[in-house]
Amino acid sequence: MNRPTAGNRSVIRAAAPRPCTLVVCRGCCCGNPRRHPGTDHAWQLDRLRAGAAEGGFQVRTTDCLGPCDQANVMVVQPSTAGRRAGGRVVWVGFALDDDSTDDLLGWARAGGPGVAEPPATLALQFIRPPREARSRARR
Repeated sequence: MNRPTAGNRSVIRAAAPRPCTLVVCRGCCCGNPRRHPGTDHAWQLDRLRAGAAEGGFQVRTTDCLGPCDQANVMVVQPSTAGRRAGGRVVWVGFALDDDSTDDLLGWARAGGPGVAEPPATLALQFIRPPREARSRARR
């Protein structure tokens, strides 16, 4: 492996700044049209990805995040600037309708945790992360 060097020393570079990231659960219950037939899950994900392309944040999907009884679950990760300002990861549950999607898009565009206040209606949907996530965060 070639590492950049300065004389006899290795140069360690700072990590690139990271934007706010929405992690969208698409496991067994979230994104499942049989469980939530009134929600167009594919359209919701398309809207989030289109918003990310325009708004300077990222969208990722993942398998089951855990709190299936609160589907659709999304995790909002702060940007580098947001984390430096004290922002922490926020779990959002019951993100099934257009209003929730709009609120998530607006908050992510504004910078997300640590940079912008969440919409009051979205804050009502904040949920506690499952025990596994809380215990991993303490390590």
